[in-house]
Amino acid sequence: MKTHTEKERCSWCLKFDQYIQYHDEEWGVPVHDDKTHFEFLILEGAQAGLSWSTILKKREGYRKVFANFDPTKVAKFTDKKLEKILLDPSIVRNRLKVFAAVNNAKRFLEIQKEFGSFDFYIWSFVNHKPIQNRRKSLKEVPATTKESDALSKDLIKRGFKFVGSTVIYAHMQACGLVNDHVESCFRYKELTSTSSKPHKK
Repeated sequence: MKTHTEKERCSWCLKFDQYIQYHDEEWGVPVHDDKTHFEFLILEGAQAGLSWSTILKKREGYRKVFANFDPTKVAKFTDKKLEKILLDPSIVRNRLKVFAAVNNAKRFLEIQKEFGSFDFYIWSFVNHKPIQNRRKSLKEVPATTKESDALSKDLIKRGFKFVGSTVIYAHMQACGLVNDHVESCFRYKELTSTSSKPHKK
């Protein structure tokens, strides 16, 4: 029997323990919690142009300054509060990204009102069940797909920022709308049979 350190994993996560834990426990697990969806929208928007490992190390900083990823609270942030947030070294201090978080929170609440939950809305783009891919290696994993293109286009139309198709495909991977673990990874089989039932808020 393989030990924790001997398990086969997707090679992208093998840089440090926090990354391995994220891969083993979160990445690719179907998400049906709106606050978690909002968290990943903020984190992935912050990642644009940077590495995910950089953002992962600052995750708790984001949790602290963005009200534990509560979209209702973030939507009410004033410009004065955002200027204060921009002084905090525990996050990536990018003005456009920080201000975009408040805009996206407002748009997020609009989707909740229209669809009952953001979860129901986003899962509709994959027919409410995870897409089970069969990747032999990381080279086979695309940066975007037709589903992420469609979702990104719709989010942009609704006024979201930092939601290009590459960012959105990262969201789909992280939140289990697609299973992009390589087949040799121990998590691939564990998530292949995962069922997904959307719910309204």
